[in-house]
Amino acid sequence: MFKKSACYLSLLLLVAPLVATAEDGDPAQAQTTLAQLSVNCPEVAGGVDFPTVMSLQALYQQNAGQAIWADDGRLQALQIQVQQLADDGLDPARYNLPDEGRYTNVACTDIAISQRYLQALHDVRFGHLPQNRLEPIWKANPQLPDRQAMVLHFAVAGLQDPAQAFELARPSLALYRDLRELYARQRQQPLADWQSVPSGPLLQPDKRDARVPALARRLFNEGYLSMPPLDVDEHYSPSLVEAMKSFQLHHSLQADGVVGPWTVTELNISPAMRREQLRINLERMRWLAQDLEPDSVLVNVAAAQLTVFQGGAPVWQTRTQVGRAERQTPLIKSRITRLTLNPTWTIPPTIMREDKLPEIRRDPEFLARHNLKVLDRDGLPLAVENIDWEHPGDLMLRQDAGAKNPLGKLVVRFPNPFSVYLHDTPSQALFGKGPRAFSSGCVRIEQVMHLRDLLVTPAERTRTDTLLASELTHEFRLAKPLPILLGYWTVQADSQGQAVYIPDIYQRDVVLSTAGQRAL
Repeated sequence: MFKKSACYLSLLLLVAPLVATAEDGDPAQAQTTLAQLSVNCPEVAGGVDFPTVMSLQALYQQNAGQAIWADDGRLQALQIQVQQLADDGLDPARYNLPDEGRYTNVACTDIAISQRYLQALHDVRFGHLPQNRLEPIWKANPQLPDRQAMVLHFAVAGLQDPAQAFELARPSLALYRDLRELYARQRQQPLADWQSVPSGPLLQPDKRDARVPALARRLFNEGYLSMPPLDVDEHYSPSLVEAMKSFQLHHSLQADGVVGPWTVTELNISPAMRREQLRINLERMRWLAQDLEPDSVLVNVAAAQLTVFQGGAPVWQTRTQVGRAERQTPLIKSRITRLTLNPTWTIPPTIMREDKLPEIRRDPEFLARHNLKVLDRDGLPLAVENIDWEHPGDLMLRQDAGAKNPLGKLVVRFPNPFSVYLHDTPSQALFGKGPRAFSSGCVRIEQVMHLRDLLVTPAERTRTDTLLASELTHEFRLAKPLPILLGYWTVQADSQGQAVYIPDIYQRDVVLSTAGQRAL
């Protein structure tokens, strides 16, 4: 609260001379009108909060207290920019500029236009939906940006050229810019037309199925087949299998040509929802741009994919495995601070209660076979034969380091309240699947040692190699912590500017789309 008050106080100090002399000015001037906005322009004041009034005061001070939009050329330039917000997935109608005759006071009209100007700049920079309510992200060191000051900076910079203001405000993140360009093209085109494909048993290559004609029409209508199919042919032919593999590749599925539940789900997403998917992910990218630092590790939970950024550019990417729908990987902004080498695994309470205890009750040899030790809460060993597994009490299960340990050779740790981390895994075959939602919330990493190499200095790499070879458990603190961001988005543009869709493994797209419609 203090920081917000200090921000508003600084704006008040900035505009204090303007307010103090307002009564001496020409009543037609915007600064005089702003000094008593609720009296002079009650229709405008009703939709303007206190910090926005402060921003408006500061904006008009930069324009010598005069009307900003009396210049027809400047107003027309703003109108063009507002219409172009459609390419950002924002509704230009939210920022409609009032006509000259809407308010009795000309200055009120000018102020109302400026308010829309500031709102549009805010939304194109930060988004217009509340991330903290819809898809909250936990932050280790929450630092709230001074949004009012940033928007004011953009607005002042664009007083002579509104296009410059919007270019400054628009996120520079390549993920955002590329998706915006893709959406700008697609929204101008008529919606595609395709029919749904019925569900059914797995369809394997070279088999026959009554759904094959519908499947072929679906792939042809979206451009994956070059020739229209024969409606009578129920053979899942090699050419159709290849088209299906291409579809699966562009929808982040396992590209094996086998038509299973996830493939049918992706086939049956409507053209309208596909376009909406582009729009709502532009909003997600605006959120993402606020938290992604130039040197960082970025995990797209939906895609189960990790990217390392250096100097703002991606330098390495690998596949991951993330939490199942019932044990979702949370969204997190933190800093990687240490590595656990040759880790033991202390089984989290939920996994122990829901997974391990039922196995132990069914199979008395389960503990020995998986090299699990039973410990009390102080870490002291307990005699297995003395435990009532129907009512085990407060105990822990710990698995020693080794080939069977589910954390593999390395754990990458960062502060968070969810006991979530990145780690190696012996379940390497699952990286070839898609979607890859298999874990209990942590993120399993393919080629984890390459990630280690990107996190450490050459000297640290040599030291960790030595410690790993010892096969003993070590906690290794990084000399230079690295930011990590776990985000969620379900479509992006590839290097050719084509859409790569991602299964919505946690069913969040509809919620975000509905919230956007309500906000209109």
